[in-house]
Amino acid sequence: MRGGAQSHLMRCSDGFYYIVKFQNNPQHRKILANELLGTILASRLGLPAAPCAIVEVSDKLIEFTAELEVQIGLTRERCSSGRQFGSRYPGHPAEIAVFDYLPDPQLGEVENLADFCGMLAFDKWTCNTNGRQTVFFREDGRRCYQTAMIDNGFCFNAGEWTFPDAPLRGLYARQRVYESVTGMDSFAPWLNRLKNSQMTDALDEASKVIPPEWYGDKWDELQELLERLDRRRTRVAEQIEQARDTSRQPFPNWRY
Repeated sequence: MRGGAQSHLMRCSDGFYYIVKFQNNPQHRKILANELLGTILASRLGLPAAPCAIVEVSDKLIEFTAELEVQIGLTRERCSSGRQFGSRYPGHPAEIAVFDYLPDPQLGEVENLADFCGMLAFDKWTCNTNGRQTVFFREDGRRCYQTAMIDNGFCFNAGEWTFPDAPLRGLYARQRVYESVTGMDSFAPWLNRLKNSQMTDALDEASKVIPPEWYGDKWDELQELLERLDRRRTRVAEQIEQARDTSRQPFPNWRY
């Protein structure tokens, strides 16, 4: 698959297809932890995050599948076996068309376009240092497109687990998705969920399902990350206002 993590499309034992990122990907091993934690938290916020799974990849599968390689610098090496991160593909690859770009007229047909506001709140909270990645698809029998949020590997600043906030960070590249924003009320559903004390419980629950090898068995570092995330929950509205006031003017219909 495209992308710096050099993920692979794989059919898993549950019958679904997954985009699988391996522990020895060229970006960082913590990318897997970020993916799982980010997907869990986004789902708790009610965002359309692609379902995820921990994918067990056997030594034999690696040995007998020549394509399971990653390129590290100028060398190639076999993908690692063991527990990897999988993001579910939205259907059978031969039966559903999935796009990472839609022209503006079709972008207006996306059924859950308002979720881009929630995605911005999420990316501000988690300090996603990569551009927001989404995919668009139409399920059988539906006329409208849907979007699913993918690729949370650079939340928490990838392998650094720091929060270098910046006003433009987290904004989706297409301003069309923010035309419905008229004020902070447009972000209220997700900001209210962030402030709910249940998000603290969600952080604790998520920490228990992340395989320790994905963060080098450094439990103290994971706990520090979760504590900082918990403290950041109340600062997201302020960060959205900072984005609003930039020269990019991402919310053209904001009513002051």
